[in-house]
Amino acid sequence: MIVLGIESSCDETAAAVVRDGTVILSNVVASQIEVHGPYGGVVPEIASRKHIEAIGFVIREALDKAEVDRHDIEGIAVTRGPGLVGSLLVGLSMAKALAYALGIPLVGVNHLVGHMAAVFLGRDRPAFPFVCLIVSGGHTTLCAVRDFEDVSVLGQTRDDAAGEAFDKAAKLLGIGYPGGIVIDRLARRGDGRVVPFPRAMRQSLDFSFSGLKTSLVNLLKRRACPFTEEELPDVAASYQEAVVEVLVEKTLRAAEETAMERVVVCGGVAANSRLRDLFAERAAVSGVRVYIPPADLCTDNAAMVAAAGDYLLRKGRRDGLDLNALSRWPLGLAL
Repeated sequence: MIVLGIESSCDETAAAVVRDGTVILSNVVASQIEVHGPYGGVVPEIASRKHIEAIGFVIREALDKAEVDRHDIEGIAVTRGPGLVGSLLVGLSMAKALAYALGIPLVGVNHLVGHMAAVFLGRDRPAFPFVCLIVSGGHTTLCAVRDFEDVSVLGQTRDDAAGEAFDKAAKLLGIGYPGGIVIDRLARRGDGRVVPFPRAMRQSLDFSFSGLKTSLVNLLKRRACPFTEEELPDVAASYQEAVVEVLVEKTLRAAEETAMERVVVCGGVAANSRLRDLFAERAAVSGVRVYIPPADLCTDNAAMVAAAGDYLLRKGRRDGLDLNALSRWPLGLAL
């Protein structure tokens, strides 16, 4: 089956063509980083307008790169939620129009399930069931996955998501946007033991990163001047270590408590080099097998949406042209 995937949940306009849910024929992403950079975060109204400008060109490029005609497409998978409603509606409207014009099935995909499906686009693919850590700018969720339609949440953030914590820290430190990428790059030159940032809620499988952000705010208030260029790498590395250590610790504990031998880590923050290294170190000791998609498939893309859509279409799932966007779509809630 050849599936066209469309993703527009936040600030990436993306389209991809995937065969049989595992083979990427094309994967095109139009980024809006330069547009939102001056604001230190995504501006929803601007994101929606940029999606409208880019969506047609992105789909055309995806078809051209895959060397397929629109009539070769056998199904369309589109992100339905969660996300920014204005952005989601752009992708949904285009997907419904194409499905109607071509007379092919349409399926709405949960963005978080899409992130899970990204791991099946790499060479090393897990079998069900597994524990999954979804970690991004908007989500930090631990779940038990028996298949894409049987997901149980084990823990989630009570406040800031991990990626959001990185973005806010980068803004406070004045080092640029997107925060996760900047901090990861800067931390490679630093020592993560220099600043003793707190690790919150260590006894629970839930997460909290607001206290970590507050700790950084208080540290900055106590100083008479900003951190120097020589000090910043140590601060970034210490802050990153506080986030990463908690993510790894709780995920591996969840695997132990559920007696699962496989762990999947996905979402934009899964591209973080320190997170990947620490998972490799700790998993080798615990005996758990960890699967992480290639870095370019961790961030928002349409190939992951197409992979999840292929699975749902094969299960017989079909959505109508009245399909609407969902700003919130909790895992485990089938709609």
